[in-house]
Amino acid sequence: MGTENPETTILRHAEIYSGKIVKLHVDTIRLPSGTDAIREVVLHPGGVVAVPVLADGRIILIRQFRYPLQKYILELPAGKLDSDKSPLETIACELEEETGCKAGLIEYQFSFYTTPGICNEVIHFFVARDLSPVPQKLQEGEHITVEPYHPAECLSKIESGEIADGKTILGILWHLRNLELK
Repeated sequence: MGTENPETTILRHAEIYSGKIVKLHVDTIRLPSGTDAIREVVLHPGGVVAVPVLADGRIILIRQFRYPLQKYILELPAGKLDSDKSPLETIACELEEETGCKAGLIEYQFSFYTTPGICNEVIHFFVARDLSPVPQKLQEGEHITVEPYHPAECLSKIESGEIADGKTILGILWHLRNLELK
């Protein structure tokens, strides 16, 4: 399969919602078979996530209240892309704001799609090292605690379901895989 789009005929396009973070549009399309279908698409500006690694090898996680889930979850520091900042600039700011750590080294690893069946969100993934303390600068409405864990503790929390956030699971496993390869 190449990059061709088998769904080239758009019969109707409706912009349903435009909010602070996401937009939603619904398209009626004609499939190559001649059948009509509906495609609901969430447009998202993208985001960043980092695995902040302390000098002793512990990984900094944050415990943050997530309104859609109505509970606190354990996750890696992350944030939404701002139009005026690069992914690297954005993750550097998010690390300082959420964890109270400034990274001396931030290395880009890869980018990935979160839910390509309905959303165009892409997340840029980094590993941050050489961390030094700075004042934590939480935004209005953020309730975050900083919790460093040893890699084995992170794996146990994934296995138990305490860590259930996809980007966090991917980030921890990627980081630990790369440690094993060195």
